Amino acid sequence: MQTSKKHPTSAGIHLYLQPAQDIDPYTHYQILQSNSCHDNSSSQGTTISFETSKEQYFTLESSPAINDLIGCDSPSYASVSSNRSPFSPQASHSDQHQSSDNTYGSPTSAHSRYDDDGYELKNKLRELEISLLGPDSDIVDSWHCSYKGGRHRASSPTAKHNWDQIVEMIPKLDLKEVLIRCAQAVADDDIETAVGFMNNVLAKMVSVGGDPIQRLGAYMLEGLRARLESSGSIIYKALKCEQPTSNDLMTYMHILYQICPYWKFAYTSANAVIGEAMLNESRIHIIDFQVAQGTQWLLLIQALASRPGGAPFIRVTGVDDSQSFHARGGGLHIVGKRLSDYAKSCGVPFEFHSAAMCGSELELENLVIQPGEALVVNFPFVLHHMPDESVSTENHRDRLLRLVKSLSPKVVTLVEQESNTNTSPFFQRFVETLSYYTAMFESIDVALPRDDKQRINAEQHCVARDIVNMVACEGDERLERHELLGKWRSRFSMAGFAPCPLSSSVTAAVRNMLNEFNENYRLQHRDGALYLGWKSRAMCTSSAWRCY
Repeated sequence: MQTSKKHPTSAGIHLYLQPAQDIDPYTHYQILQSNSCHDNSSSQGTTISFETSKEQYFTLESSPAINDLIGCDSPSYASVSSNRSPFSPQASHSDQHQSSDNTYGSPTSAHSRYDDDGYELKNKLRELEISLLGPDSDIVDSWHCSYKGGRHRASSPTAKHNWDQIVEMIPKLDLKEVLIRCAQAVADDDIETAVGFMNNVLAKMVSVGGDPIQRLGAYMLEGLRARLESSGSIIYKALKCEQPTSNDLMTYMHILYQICPYWKFAYTSANAVIGEAMLNESRIHIIDFQVAQGTQWLLLIQALASRPGGAPFIRVTGVDDSQSFHARGGGLHIVGKRLSDYAKSCGVPFEFHSAAMCGSELELENLVIQPGEALVVNFPFVLHHMPDESVSTENHRDRLLRLVKSLSPKVVTLVEQESNTNTSPFFQRFVETLSYYTAMFESIDVALPRDDKQRINAEQHCVARDIVNMVACEGDERLERHELLGKWRSRFSMAGFAPCPLSSSVTAAVRNMLNEFNENYRLQHRDGALYLGWKSRAMCTSSAWRCY
């Protein structure tokens, strides 16, 4: 992982960062029934403007040699934020298959999915090559052998495709198949074929204003181009664009917060768990490893304000990074004042402590642990950014869990994307990313008109950077390293935690929130966790943990 301290160019927009906003009535904590606090609009943060900002388009600043091959006029060169984006010794092969506890149909392996989806395209291309080169061509034979049995293998140089004929086939081609075929060429260092697909085919099939797969395809193509150009931090420097202003960025984040339930799923489920665990506690200390604008704690403060027997004392320690600083337009003092003002209006004793650093940098001395406080630790869409044993010998992902265990928290809440991109090799990671974000773009598409410029800006500045990072980067430059719940279970167990069962009230709170969203969102409670899915694809999981 690249921390903002060591690599300032890599800080950026996270899928999970919440906007400063008024409390949404559907994200209220559902278990502790309470009356509303006194309305104090001045404590809710700056009013968001939804005026459409000027549309921006950017290009990769490629080196001349690669530029000649790649070209610069593709629609895929639409804007992605200049910093990373909002919902890893040798790579372990245990992560390369979907966990058995995922029933939402994510691919069991990248190759098996490609075997099915790419078969037609491969045959079409081979038919073209046979018609152009003849059936006895050595090149055609080597190409065929390299895919024998549906498995990609190293081969002699790929046949020279007749791109004019392939372009004529575009109306009949499946964009997913073409993206996968191009990624396979990239994985094999078959640069000529990869660039041919990018310039001649994909550039004509993708669009940031098209249907979900066309929009996603634009950003996947951007990632493939960036991967060919270079790697790591150079990619971020090469993405020549302007960082959106704080107000614009907050607007984009607010749009996604309102039209997608992923953030509200995190806040509602975690707050419900915390409310139950802290029911009889008079002093509560919450350590939030991604405090952002603090919206989650406005909801909890409101819920606890009228608790029978009086409101408890609440202290929040907010862990921060440079991205949150930019999105807020300032430091953690903004969050502290916002929460303190709101708590005061609700009559809740409150204190805020700041830890302005990335989670991977945090040490025990950065936390102010006091006796007599019931401790809560909150991990909302953040642990997947911590480098593990596949990236660094320090293994901050597991180190942080052991540090939290040493604090003896009463409950730990975890919400993460249900995707498998941590230690997977490039090609398998590409296919998994394509599967996951296809579902996400489809879920975004049902909420706003296809030509809505605010939605386009939100996708470009709050989602696209994650996609480019997963496709283009390796090693400690790749910040997006998701794991399935099964792997998180193993990590938490090794660190000394046991699952904390979620009550029916927690499930009911989330279901009530989901009533305001499209019916294709699915909620499942199984194996002690909540799974939020879009149609047949699991998108996020929420779980709770306690010390042994």
